[in-house]
Amino acid sequence: MSLIFEKEIKITEEYIDLNNHVNNVQYVKWVEEIAGEHWDSVKGKLGFPDDIWMLLDHHIQYKKQVYLGDIITIKTYPKSPEGIRQPRKVEFYCDDTLVVDSLTLWVFIDKETRKIKRLDENWLSLL
Repeated sequence: MSLIFEKEIKITEEYIDLNNHVNNVQYVKWVEEIAGEHWDSVKGKLGFPDDIWMLLDHHIQYKKQVYLGDIITIKTYPKSPEGIRQPRKVEFYCDDTLVVDSLTLWVFIDKETRKIKRLDENWLSLL
């Protein structure tokens, strides 16, 4: 298991807006998607196969534009917990240049009770 999860995406027409670059809303979708993919890849091994993360807050900074045909690498990793809040970074790179930077805050939810579930402070060390 790894603290850092990444994937590549080739930019196709579906991601392009009227300004001929990747639509800003698309980055927000990717932030949620890659966080979910990362969690799905580790949750069974950590003993939380059914519990879920809910997004509380997100900040995103657009640094450079990305265009049709470009290939981006998305990297995500959780940071140290802040009480019940779990920060997560998501970084988007094109040609090894950081083009979009995101910081999100999540809470862990027990799927059955729908209540916040506190993880041990050292849970990241299991990754």
